Amino acid sequence: MSSTRRPEEFGPAGLTLVIVRDDLLDRALPITPSAFHWKEQAAADSMVNTPPTYAIYISGLVFEWLLAEVHRCDRGKEHCQGRSALRLPDTTAFYRCPARKEDRSRMNVRFHLRNEGLDEAFLKGAKAAGMDQLKGHRAVGGMRASIYNAMPMAGVRTLVDYMKDFERRHG
Repeated sequence: MSSTRRPEEFGPAGLTLVIVRDDLLDRALPITPSAFHWKEQAAADSMVNTPPTYAIYISGLVFEWLLAEVHRCDRGKEHCQGRSALRLPDTTAFYRCPARKEDRSRMNVRFHLRNEGLDEAFLKGAKAAGMDQLKGHRAVGGMRASIYNAMPMAGVRTLVDYMKDFERRHG
């Protein structure tokens, strides 16, 4: 996989969707565990081990929703991708993104205020505006906005507008 392409997140963590051409199924090393031996999995209809049924069920609901969204809107696939791919301000005099552009997640957007002394004010204002859970991981700090496919565009726009307003007031 190219380092510039990110896998899409379509269900709970830990679920993997594997698509393998038939002519590549039997190219496993002798030490390959049966869970990762695609020929064994194909022969057993992916039932070599107990499948994660709840994760599969949830993923099925996500796929159904995505298909309905694609068929519902005039803009099709681009509309759905735009929801998760909408970018927050890249790097400004006020905000910075610690991840290299090619390594950034389309679903979890990390950013830092250049003046970390404003972090608490930013979070307090965001919460007052109806946005919660923006605080970044305790190990890396900053902010983290989860904008998965089910996040309405209005929510993403609210965050972007809030960031611009916060920068205008505190920058």
